[in-house]
Amino acid sequence: MVSGEEAPLARHSFTVGVNRHAIGSLSVASTSVPYAAVALLTLLALAAPAGAQTAGQQPLEIPGSPLALGIEAFEGARVSADPHRRLRVPQHPFMAPDPGSNIHNDAYQSDTYDRSGPLGDGISARSALFTRECASVAFDRRGRIVTVCVGLDRPVLTVLDPDTLRPISTRPLPPRQTGLQDPFSSFAGGGYFYLDNRDRAVIPTADRQIVVIRVRGDGGLEPKRQVDLTGVVGPQDAVIAVMPDWRGRIWFASTLGVVGFVTRSGSIRSLATEEPIGNSFAVDERGGVYIVTDAALYRFQARRNRVRTVWRARYPNLGTMKPGQTQAGSGTTPTLLGRRFVAITDNADPMAVRVYQRGRRAAGRRLVCRERVFERGASSTDQSLIGAGRSLVVENNFGYTGIASTLNGATTTPGLERVDIDRDGRGCHTVWRSDERAPSVVPKLSLGAGLVYTYTKPKRDDIADAWYLTAIDFDNGKTRWRALGGTGFGFNNNFAPVSIGPDGAAYVGVLGGLVRLADAG
Repeated sequence: MVSGEEAPLARHSFTVGVNRHAIGSLSVASTSVPYAAVALLTLLALAAPAGAQTAGQQPLEIPGSPLALGIEAFEGARVSADPHRRLRVPQHPFMAPDPGSNIHNDAYQSDTYDRSGPLGDGISARSALFTRECASVAFDRRGRIVTVCVGLDRPVLTVLDPDTLRPISTRPLPPRQTGLQDPFSSFAGGGYFYLDNRDRAVIPTADRQIVVIRVRGDGGLEPKRQVDLTGVVGPQDAVIAVMPDWRGRIWFASTLGVVGFVTRSGSIRSLATEEPIGNSFAVDERGGVYIVTDAALYRFQARRNRVRTVWRARYPNLGTMKPGQTQAGSGTTPTLLGRRFVAITDNADPMAVRVYQRGRRAAGRRLVCRERVFERGASSTDQSLIGAGRSLVVENNFGYTGIASTLNGATTTPGLERVDIDRDGRGCHTVWRSDERAPSVVPKLSLGAGLVYTYTKPKRDDIADAWYLTAIDFDNGKTRWRALGGTGFGFNNNFAPVSIGPDGAAYVGVLGGLVRLADAG
């Protein structure tokens, strides 16, 4: 049930049509076709040249499911913004202005915006068919979208108009090494890039390079630098993520556990943890680099031009990849809170949010608290925690085993929970739980609106696959509204985040490309 503030539940219906231009000669309108087969045909349609990114051309809309009829486009009611205290995250000197530099918004990986997102005021949805998932979204100084759109063949660096989603420029990146990992669950080779303070995209590529490509004033893309990591990252390995430290060194992490940095002069230093790494990492103004492997949470630092382990904290781990994860570990990118804490989830059953002191030396135990979340036998996440003040929001992805797991009306296990660190900094507790079902999205918090934005697939009695941008009240966990992003296979976000643009629009990368949802006017 979706609750408004005072207004009764508002429902608006429409019929989702099929873009015949996009699917060419394929005929999938018959309701007698099994829905799994329809999804497969949709996948083939999305691979057609008609949807490819072409600079200067307006993209087609992502085709909706021909079987999804009478789907409600909006549920709930418009809300008024409920501003919360601004987030105190220091601006990184070598990254684009917060919160537009990377998939998790800032150097602390907070997944939080001070500005408002949509409030549910006549929301309209627009999509762009690119045949690639435009997951990690950044914004340059002119407000344009800078994204790496990842396809089965290769990623493509793309600059988009934030309103029309028209490509301004594109640049293909090296082909993916699909023999190493599942192409639908591997983020290596471009998924975790960042935009720097000079509007340059810093991207780890599939051929174990780091490339630096400048976004010019006219939106064009200009290669500036390339760093070869093949001497420290082996041929069966891949670079998963890059981030700069406060002195401008570019740190990197590999899927097989190599951690290192590139100095501003170009020399490379590395350390092999021999522990798999599946997500990005956080950095702070005191030189700390926080990386979680499948075995432990680390604080690394550059000392005497070498990678040094400042501390290492093991966490409980079943040692298996639970349904909803892409690796047998935490599943989270570390989240920094204030000047004292760093938080992850573990891989226990049920899993727990774990908060640690992040200083070089801990006053007492390194572990501040752990709070179990969700149910035994049904808890896992592959998303970073939202972090704001003393509050963390965690999402349950249990049951998302891949792109087929949400077909034919299927969905995943609820929900989301807010966990707060106690005021005395010695424990933590659960504040609320939402039963929304968010299969695999990176949720975001708008402090300007007082809303947590997630991307949900509610349980239905039919076989329709409807995907919604969903707004949850940050204070009490109540769902305020849902707005339809689209229907069918092409609107599955498959691990992509919600991103809030400078104009307050929400963007969600999906298998078909990108979806934009914004209030009227």
